[in-house]
Amino acid sequence: MHPFRHFVTITRHRHRVIAHCFRVGIGWQGLRHDLSKYSPAEFWAGARYYQGTRSPNEQERAEQGYSAAWMHHKGRNRHHYEYWTDYSLETKRIEPVKMPIRYVAEMFCDRVAASKIYRGAAYDDSHPLEYFLAAKARRRIHPATSDLLEGWLRMLAQEGEAVTFAHIRQAVQKGTY
Repeated sequence: MHPFRHFVTITRHRHRVIAHCFRVGIGWQGLRHDLSKYSPAEFWAGARYYQGTRSPNEQERAEQGYSAAWMHHKGRNRHHYEYWTDYSLETKRIEPVKMPIRYVAEMFCDRVAASKIYRGAAYDDSHPLEYFLAAKARRRIHPATSDLLEGWLRMLAQEGEAVTFAHIRQAVQKGTY
């Protein structure tokens, strides 16, 4: 059980996301980022399964067969593509739907911040793209949302933060993709 370490990790991550969100023009949204991680349903599971190098949800999933903390989290945080599913009248199945651009921008900020926290000094701008691509075939995300996020991650890997954050800020101001 590592409540203090978990608290420090999620708080450091959240502060990085907030800074990134301000850079892309969604500062208020950044200030509300991941507040559910401090709720008992998520916090105590995170403290119990804490390792410091990856999400505690992965360890909870490995031990329990599912992550109750993750299910709580994804249902309350619109920057996760898993939040954006709905029943399709056409297919009669739960399907991914296209995310609003402001939440794709927050998801980008979240992924970059997570890579920085978990990689530490070894981080470089290609890591968020590598992580994204490693699970791409298994991900159930709307194709337009996936393409947008991947494009931004590729831009980050090739052109760096300054260019990418400025580009995302303009895209968010336009409001569409």
